[in-house]
Amino acid sequence: MKVLDFPLVRITLWFLAGILFFYYTKISLLFSSIALITSTITFLILYLFSKKSKATISFFGLSTYFTAFFLGGITLLLHTDSLQKSNYIHCQKAFNVPSEITFTLHEKLKSNSYSDRYTAFVNKIDGKIYSGKIIVNIAKDSTDNSFIIGNRIKTKTILQFNKSSKNPNQFDYTKHLSDRQIYAQIYCNKSQIQINKVIQKDIWYYSDCLHQRIIRNLEKAHFNGAEMNVALALILGQQQEISADIIQDYQYSGATHILSVSGLHVGFIMLLINFILKPIPNTRKGSFVKLISVLMALSFFAIISGLSPSVLRSVVMFSFLTIGNHLRRTGNIYNTLLVSMLLILLFEPYFLFDAGFQLSYIALFFIIWLQPLLKKLWSPKNKIVVYIWDALTVSFAAQIGAFPLCLYYFHQFPGLFFITNIAIIPVLAFVMIAGIIVMVYAVFDSPPFLLAKILEKSIYLLNEIIHAVASIKSFVILDISFNFYFLITFYLLIFSTIIWFKKPSFEKLAMLLTAIIMVQVSFIYTKKETETQKEMIVYNLKKKTLITMRSGKNIALFTNDKLLLTDLKNNTLSSYLVGNFAKIKSVSQLKNLLFYNQKKIFIIDSSGIYEKKIQPDILLLTQSPRINLDRVLTEIHPKAVIADASNSNSIQKIWKYTCLKKNIPFHATAEKGYYQLK
Repeated sequence: MKVLDFPLVRITLWFLAGILFFYYTKISLLFSSIALITSTITFLILYLFSKKSKATISFFGLSTYFTAFFLGGITLLLHTDSLQKSNYIHCQKAFNVPSEITFTLHEKLKSNSYSDRYTAFVNKIDGKIYSGKIIVNIAKDSTDNSFIIGNRIKTKTILQFNKSSKNPNQFDYTKHLSDRQIYAQIYCNKSQIQINKVIQKDIWYYSDCLHQRIIRNLEKAHFNGAEMNVALALILGQQQEISADIIQDYQYSGATHILSVSGLHVGFIMLLINFILKPIPNTRKGSFVKLISVLMALSFFAIISGLSPSVLRSVVMFSFLTIGNHLRRTGNIYNTLLVSMLLILLFEPYFLFDAGFQLSYIALFFIIWLQPLLKKLWSPKNKIVVYIWDALTVSFAAQIGAFPLCLYYFHQFPGLFFITNIAIIPVLAFVMIAGIIVMVYAVFDSPPFLLAKILEKSIYLLNEIIHAVASIKSFVILDISFNFYFLITFYLLIFSTIIWFKKPSFEKLAMLLTAIIMVQVSFIYTKKETETQKEMIVYNLKKKTLITMRSGKNIALFTNDKLLLTDLKNNTLSSYLVGNFAKIKSVSQLKNLLFYNQKKIFIIDSSGIYEKKIQPDILLLTQSPRINLDRVLTEIHPKAVIADASNSNSIQKIWKYTCLKKNIPFHATAEKGYYQLK
């Protein structure tokens, strides 16, 4: 065995460990650089010694792994924009007072009811050169949106840090944006901005131009708007304009993955290109022509789809597979997966923390690893049954692999995913092939009316199938509590079970039984942890007051919202219940006096009525009561004051100043988020 023939999987794991370790420990760039240089020098020295003495090979292996570890860490740090001195985060003035900010639009995001949203790169702040990515919110008005990717815009506004979650157990959007190197947002009106005539024409500009050209040509062919948006999502991964109802249908039916361009879509493209190139002989020159054609087609597809992370992942993966086939190397498909993963993470290490990246690779790995085992369970002879069985085994393999991650991130499970996949694959195959042809045609000209209508009706049929499956709500399991302990132990159980089934042995059976015990331990530990926790939460909800008192799994809810008293469907409340394995035990109309953990909480609502002798520990102000807070504090002497989001912002500022004068802690949920009392 050659010295450098070390298992790629181990090197990859050490590289990933380096990224994770440096992500959570926040080690300095200087220390990591010294560590990488030291490990690299050690690696080279041991490599030279290993040629002369086999005794040093094991030490050389360790130095290889340590080098991979520190390489992963420093790769992460070098791609952390906030560590760069030129990043706008170091310009504190721009976060405090209006500053003249120049930026270049980079990507169109999904708009909301009030604003058109983009990502943009900062160029200058008050004439000084800065860098970094921000989100730009441009208020909607009656005028047409004339912005294009590559526009350089100047406006005077304040940079605002991304707002953290204001309620417990909600999705951490601030962390999500931070992992994408976006630390701030700006808000402006069209009247406040100046657009430079010079457009920055980079690859994203040309990608957007192609995308806009496709949309215009599809509109010329009278393509229905709803189906066109689904087509753009299915073929190009552009989900900005797709409706929330359609997205929900795809989620509930277990078909969300087809709206995000992945290996499935790129695989269809490869099949189509290989079919077109089939007449070319498999000679040396012919094989090279096929290789270049496939790589160019994949690159072109990545560009017109907007160079999204999911597309780039799939294109890189299939490009490696195509090159391997051209070199006549059957190779190990797992090595191809690892090489593509390493290459992607070397350029974008923060992809490792992206749910889409994790789900993409784990699903593909299980299809490769588990599907052949499932397929062997039955060998039907009928071709139609074979097709259905193949579709089922692929779907089950991917779902088994992604199952714990889906529960951990999304807390829901579509029970009819296998029916969805069997029902939609024939239609989806036709939609993908017809869609690719229509999209390529639309790059150059408006597609023929008949061809566009065939694609439109096919997508309509696909949506109807998806909607029919999603409508069976009893098979859609929502609000599943699933924590990190469950995630790890469930994967240990899945891996050990499959390993044992592949080739049973006593050692593998012992590993499987150990995994089962660890799953049980995770359940017991979670139950014990949950039952010992007690807390009171005052939530941050506009125009509403919501308070929960928790004792273990049981929640007592107090609110002034009449809808919540009869219907407990509330996203904020659901997130808290799911995150804490809890359930609503009682629901009550909000009272003026509450007791929790030997503390008295007095509530003054819009009536402004209070008792002078109440002497509460905590004063809660709701519904903007017209009171003289200075007098109230003097009369009832609370130890702390809380104002929830049902109060107006202007009155909260006055209250904050009043409490500051009297040296009484003041907590406004609109500013600091929910209030927790333990």
